[in-house]
Amino acid sequence: MVGKVSEKVLLREGLERTDNGMKQTSWPDVTPINQKNYYTDYMKRDDQVLALRLQTEANRERLVQTAKDRDRALARNGHAEVPLPVADIQPDDGTPTTNEGLDPSKVIIIHPGSQNLRIGFASDALPKTIPMAIAARFPQTESEMHEALPRRQFEAKTIDQQYGEEWSKKYQKMCNDLKVDLRARKQKVLPNSKELVVNFNRRAEREEIPVHNDPLQIEWTDVKSIDDPNSAASCFIGQPAQRIPDDSNPKFKLWWPLQNGWLNEDDYTTAEHLYDDLETLLDKAIRQELGLTRNSAWKSYSCVFVIPDLYDKRYVEQVLKSCMTWFEFSRICFVQESMAATFGAGYTQACVVDVGAQKTSIACVEDGLCVEESRINLKYGGYDVTETFVKMLLYDNFPYKEINLRRRYDFLLAEELKIKHCTLTQGEIPVQNLSFHLRAPNQPTYQYYFRTYDQVILAPMGFYDPTIFDNSAKLRSRRKLVDRSYNAYDVDMPDDPTSAAQVAVLALIKPSVVSNANGFQQQQQQPPASAPQQQQPSSAAASFSESHLATPMKEKSQPFNFLRGDLNNGTPGGSAAASPAPEGAATPVPPVFHFGRANGTGSPAPNGSARNGVSPGPGPPAGMFVDAAARTARAMAAERDAVLPVVPLDIAILTSIQNAARGDEKKLRDYLGSIMVVGGGSKTPHFTAVLEDKLRRRRPELADRVLITHSARDMDEQVVVWKGASVFAKLPANDSWITPFEFERLGARVLHHKVLWAW
Repeated sequence: MVGKVSEKVLLREGLERTDNGMKQTSWPDVTPINQKNYYTDYMKRDDQVLALRLQTEANRERLVQTAKDRDRALARNGHAEVPLPVADIQPDDGTPTTNEGLDPSKVIIIHPGSQNLRIGFASDALPKTIPMAIAARFPQTESEMHEALPRRQFEAKTIDQQYGEEWSKKYQKMCNDLKVDLRARKQKVLPNSKELVVNFNRRAEREEIPVHNDPLQIEWTDVKSIDDPNSAASCFIGQPAQRIPDDSNPKFKLWWPLQNGWLNEDDYTTAEHLYDDLETLLDKAIRQELGLTRNSAWKSYSCVFVIPDLYDKRYVEQVLKSCMTWFEFSRICFVQESMAATFGAGYTQACVVDVGAQKTSIACVEDGLCVEESRINLKYGGYDVTETFVKMLLYDNFPYKEINLRRRYDFLLAEELKIKHCTLTQGEIPVQNLSFHLRAPNQPTYQYYFRTYDQVILAPMGFYDPTIFDNSAKLRSRRKLVDRSYNAYDVDMPDDPTSAAQVAVLALIKPSVVSNANGFQQQQQQPPASAPQQQQPSSAAASFSESHLATPMKEKSQPFNFLRGDLNNGTPGGSAAASPAPEGAATPVPPVFHFGRANGTGSPAPNGSARNGVSPGPGPPAGMFVDAAARTARAMAAERDAVLPVVPLDIAILTSIQNAARGDEKKLRDYLGSIMVVGGGSKTPHFTAVLEDKLRRRRPELADRVLITHSARDMDEQVVVWKGASVFAKLPANDSWITPFEFERLGARVLHHKVLWAW
């Protein structure tokens, strides 16, 4: 063993240590982290988020100001007792005090719709309602550019060929079903009522009315009264736009920025033109209806904007940008339609059915917030009833055969006829002798006499058989100008809001929208041979909940099994959509549970269940195979967008309620007993009574629980949502306001921290 060498020997051999203690590098030493237990608090504290930090600072400043006011009051009064701060004393009715800085007259409420815009101050009792249309100079009018509405073949020889064989058969079937229903209710039905109506309308002639005998003449808009005749950007909005003569010089065209509840991409060629029209319409509405003509005054006003329950993020982000950059409001917040409806009606829990002009939305609201999985957006409304009513009249030889809803005066006439005569009261079904006046610009007034029979009730019944509506152009040019929103961290992951109820509605129309991303269908577990055959669950809520529970649960009776043999030929649809398959072969694919049998003897589900007593082989285990050509999340979203959500209204309501209840019997009965119908499309007489009857027929065992009401304050159904938004704007504690400073620093990302629901 070699011993220690002395320093003298090392010095003699030139191996003496000459280390001066300096480090080998100037880089700082990094201590390795403990991989077993490491932690970071990045973006996990409120003070690291700008929006939340500003909110905390505002609360702190308010407390400081309250303390100063208290000291000032103590010094002024000279008493030993310290008075209570004024801000801590709330009035009984919940109205904010002046110290909070919430002046209702400084808050603008905007509720845009497909056909009407409602706007006003939060202090107003009722909003200003104007048509959501803007008229600008154009070489052609809308009636010259597009085909006539209702769509028909003018060259056809027979009436069935003119409106299509398929539609004619549907109309005849509805007429026969109505006769059977009337006889079942012991009501008198004349066998030749239809022939009387058709023959009278065929022989009816119009009568010219002299000008001095027509007291209700329409005052048409003078195109020369435009603000700046030399500017191409000058336009009319609202009712003056609809009163422009079709043969005016120069010609004007009506543009509708919103149609069917979303941005109207069909009539526009560029997204900039679409956004400009929307901003211009709101700009002129604020100036003309609210009297705020100076732009500098807008900076002292706040804005509450009402958006749909199932919204497009691009639309909300564009509205936020416009309010901050174009209008320069001092702050803005967003509220969903169903949530605003409960505020306006005074309900804390309800299933809100909002029947609009071209869109019907359904959502369950609990404790002031929408239940996310219960939101449904259907693409039909009161305008479809108008178009179908005119189509039925024309089929039965309506005397005014040239009616075209593309023409402005014909559209106003059709709306007037629907409001006056359409009803759901079966007592008004006998043959009626009616008349109307046709007032066209630069033409004399004509009076027409006609008869109606079952058209007045069959057109609104389209809510329960929407195939009678014309749905051919509602998805045309969808996503042509405005693409869907995608996740900021995964550019191929769409992040527009969706719900299990909406996907279940789409699955009723096209079951493939709920298939797994790798193309495999989830097989239902077959019961053992010794076990009795039980009815498979058929509700979207039960399928969705069972697919997400890892532990076994007690089987509950399904409250809604409306997909019986009398609907869709007994073939049920699918349930909620599954998450898309991530990258990588080792990642399991989430299973999708489909609806089971519609009833004990109905046809089997299209997911490979037993046929003729033979059970199919089990599918591959989740995650074992990942198809290289699997559908991506983008492709699945595109497939969902290609399906038009049009199902009967009663089925949609039951689907929404069952997805909100999630198997809870108490919640289910509460929602059934608090169905609230709002919107202008629901103003048809006897609408709620017929809907109540339809729901009770679907679920006879829960018939005593079904209750449909209007607003608790007997308010007009059209303004309930706007009124609720005004109540929301006056809440003393509201943390959803967005300021220009926050938008400047964070942009649209501020919505993630500010809106009251999951963005």
